[in-house]
Amino acid sequence: MSSPSRLWIPAAIADLLLILVFAAIGRDAHARGDIIAGAFATAWPFLAGAAIAWGLTRAWRAPLAVWPSGVGIWIGAVAVGMLLRAATAQTVVVPFVLVALVSLGVFLLGYRLIAALLLRASRKRQRRA
Repeated sequence: MSSPSRLWIPAAIADLLLILVFAAIGRDAHARGDIIAGAFATAWPFLAGAAIAWGLTRAWRAPLAVWPSGVGIWIGAVAVGMLLRAATAQTVVVPFVLVALVSLGVFLLGYRLIAALLLRASRKRQRRA
């Protein structure tokens, strides 16, 4: 089993990629053109929020933990992301906030829940062996 010190880099990369996927899906759904560059333009406030939350929650200590790391990163990404969008005159409307909450929750918490289940199953197999 990998130690948390070895898991923080893949977890941070997963968070980054999933936030970019969220932004790309949204841009594509609204036919906003240039999906790749546009995804970065849409994602940067959420990426900044996730980065701040990584620091505040010290997520590198338990990067795959749903609580507090995953929940903190999820809420941080959305809250700071929306504040930064508002500060830079980007759209912040209730339906978008709700979509961001649900989508990023599924993405950022979902893979952590799957990882927890896989780790638990692996530990059970190791105890039986």
